[in-house]
Amino acid sequence: MAATFEIEIATPERLLVKEQVTEAQIPCGGASGEIGVLPGHAPLLSELGIGQLSYVINGERRKLAVAGGVLEVLPEHVRVLAMVAEMPADIDLARAQAAEKRAMERLASVQQNIDSARALNALKRAQARLAVSQK
Repeated sequence: MAATFEIEIATPERLLVKEQVTEAQIPCGGASGEIGVLPGHAPLLSELGIGQLSYVINGERRKLAVAGGVLEVLPEHVRVLAMVAEMPADIDLARAQAAEKRAMERLASVQQNIDSARALNALKRAQARLAVSQK
């Protein structure tokens, strides 16, 4: 069994990552939570969730914030096609904090016309961006 596998992380706009890694933690959609991937993983297709994606290169853990898309896992290759993916350097911390505050206020609101699922997803995206941007 190989000690590494290739991971590709792309958005509709660009390829963000194409590296040989030793492991990855990837958020999955629905009730799946998060999947851990090691070299030789069984083939898998899944919806990509909202959260923090991390991978390890030469013992160093790197992170991205992702939201929506698809995930393909093969024994020697992982492909993440994300609707949104942001590297830590690309995240505006003040904007992410403001988005988190807005989402929390919407969820705490007693108004009947609040789309709670949309507000919850906005909160998850903001929290993922904040977690990734903090070292």
